[in-house]
Amino acid sequence: MPSPTILPEIRELTTPMVALRQHLHAHPELSYEEFETSRLVADKLRGWGYEVHHGLAGTGVVASLRKGRGNRVIGLRADMDALPILETSGLPYASRHDGKMHACGHDGHTAMLLAAGQCLAQSIDFDGTVRLIFQPAEEGHVGARKMIEDGLFQLFPCDAVFAMHNWPGLPVGKFGFLSGPFMASADTVTIGINGRGGHGAMPQDTVDPIVAAASLVMALQSVVARNLPPLEMGVVGVGSIHGGSSSSVVPTRVELAVTVRALKETTRELLLQRIEALAHAQAQAFGATAEVTVSANAFPVLYNHPRETALARAVALGWLGEEGLVADMQPMTCSEDFAFMLQARPGSYLIMGNGEGTAGGCLLHNPAYDFNDACLPYGASYWVKLVSAFLDPVD
Repeated sequence: MPSPTILPEIRELTTPMVALRQHLHAHPELSYEEFETSRLVADKLRGWGYEVHHGLAGTGVVASLRKGRGNRVIGLRADMDALPILETSGLPYASRHDGKMHACGHDGHTAMLLAAGQCLAQSIDFDGTVRLIFQPAEEGHVGARKMIEDGLFQLFPCDAVFAMHNWPGLPVGKFGFLSGPFMASADTVTIGINGRGGHGAMPQDTVDPIVAAASLVMALQSVVARNLPPLEMGVVGVGSIHGGSSSSVVPTRVELAVTVRALKETTRELLLQRIEALAHAQAQAFGATAEVTVSANAFPVLYNHPRETALARAVALGWLGEEGLVADMQPMTCSEDFAFMLQARPGSYLIMGNGEGTAGGCLLHNPAYDFNDACLPYGASYWVKLVSAFLDPVD
C-alpha cells in the first residue's frame, strides 16, 4: 500500500521513475563522460516543455521552466556521474560496463529530480522560475566548480540552490537538515620524499626515503592531536605510500598521499601548513628532501545558509512532522562539491534516508551498494513541495 504522504501526482510517476533509475544504474558513466545520461535527461526535459541548455562542464544540463509572473528563481541540483568500481551486487540491472558503477546513488538523485520536473511541468502551479541542474563529475572531479566557471549562475541566475543525497542507515522517509558547516573540506596532499638510492647491503652510502617516510607517517598523527583544540574536528590520514621494488634496493623516492578534512577554513589552512612543515622537517632529519603538492581538485567546507536551511527543514516538517526529521543532525566528515554552488549562491544541502539494515543497502562507494527505490517517491515529492513553498503562487 503506497504511503499517504507521497504526493498523488508523484505516486502516478513512481513506476516509470523506478524503471528509469534502474536503467541509469545499468548504464553508468564516469565523470565528464555522462554523454548518454545527459542526452536522456535533456530529451525528457524538452518533452515536458523546459528550456534546456546542454553543455556546461561538457555534459551538464540546465533546464528552466517559468510559470506565473513571479521573479523568484529556485535551483535544484542532481549529480549524474558514476564511480570507477566493479559492481558485485548481482542485481538484474547491475552495471553493464565493467569497472563503472553507480555506487553513490546518483542514478537515484537524477531519477528523482526528473520525476519532480515532470510533475512540476504537468501538474503543479507556482509563481516564478524553477531551474533543474544536472551536474557531471561530482565524484572528486569538481564538476560543480566547472559549471560555475562556465557561467552557470551568470547564464541562469538563481535566488537559492538546493541539493539532496541519499544516506544508507537512515530510515526511508526521513530527511536531515543542518544549518552552518555540514560537510568537511577535502584536500589531497601528495608528498614526495627524495633520497639517494643504492644497494640495500650498503645503507651507509644511501639516503633512505623509506625510513624518512615512515617517520613522517608517525609524525603526521600528531597534527590533529597536538595542533587542534580537542573539540575541533580535523582529519589527517595517509591513504597510500609507494616506494621501492626489492628488499635489496634502497629506492630514490617514496610518495605518500594524504587526505585532509576540516569543518572550518581556518582549521583547513592550519592543517595544510603543519603537514608541509613536518614533511620538510622529517625529510631533512634523515638527509632527504620533500616535495609537497596540494591537489587543485579540493572541496571547500559545505556551508548551509541559515535562512534557506530553515525553509528546507520547515517544508519537511510541515509534510512529515517531527517523525520525518533526523533528530540531532550532526556535521559529517565526508565532502561534497555542491559546496562550490553554496559559495556562489545561498542555499542548503540535505540528506534523505536510504533505509536501515539490508533495505538500506551497503555503505556508499561499496561495490554491492544499490539505491533503494522505495526512497524515490519521497525525494521527488520533497522537491515538488520545496518548489511550491519557495515559489508560492499568489491567490
